[in-house]
Amino acid sequence: MAEQKISNERKKELQQMDPFQAGLVKAVNYAKTYQKQLLFITGAVILVVVVFSSVMYSFQKAENTAAALVNQAFVKYYEIDDPQKAYIEVENDFKTILTEFSNTAAGKMALVQFAKINYDALKFDQSYTYYSNALKVFKNDMLMKNFLLSALGNVCITKKDFNKAREYFMQIENGESALLKDEAKFALAMINETASELEKSKTMYNKLVEEHENSIYTPIAKSKIK
Repeated sequence: MAEQKISNERKKELQQMDPFQAGLVKAVNYAKTYQKQLLFITGAVILVVVVFSSVMYSFQKAENTAAALVNQAFVKYYEIDDPQKAYIEVENDFKTILTEFSNTAAGKMALVQFAKINYDALKFDQSYTYYSNALKVFKNDMLMKNFLLSALGNVCITKKDFNKAREYFMQIENGESALLKDEAKFALAMINETASELEKSKTMYNKLVEEHENSIYTPIAKSKIK
């Protein structure tokens, strides 16, 4: 009798499902009940993945295309020694890149590069415009921002717009990034000297010597304050 009793109890235990089995059965029943809804959700998730993959592929394709076009334009540009003739040769290439691929990384850098090409071709007004546009694009990049402020300052000096040039170099001088601060001080010192503001000029030369001992501009600054 004892053996029979144990056998019956064991059968009852075996007939009972463990929590994992019970959960699995519930999941299967749930899937059967809401089959259409689950299929819809699954289809929606797959659609999102496909769309995201397509978008990323399109972005990457645009980046690759833009980079290739910029490279081709530069190969063409450097084949000609005369900057003005070279500008004419690549003008349409760069304008196409800036129009059709402005949102790509290569397109954004092309804006900066084309500004320099314009400058070297003596098209200072156009160079100023492209550098200004680039500054808007890279306004949150501190290193690029200082580089572009310096470029704009130098364009203004070339155009003899010294007041505007002073504004750009002062932004570098008062900014957080140390990049090109030595150049900014030197430019400001020269601008003040040109404007016959000799005390301001000397002050800036002194700051350059004190704060930028290893700058390429320091020997000139030292000769100015002797």
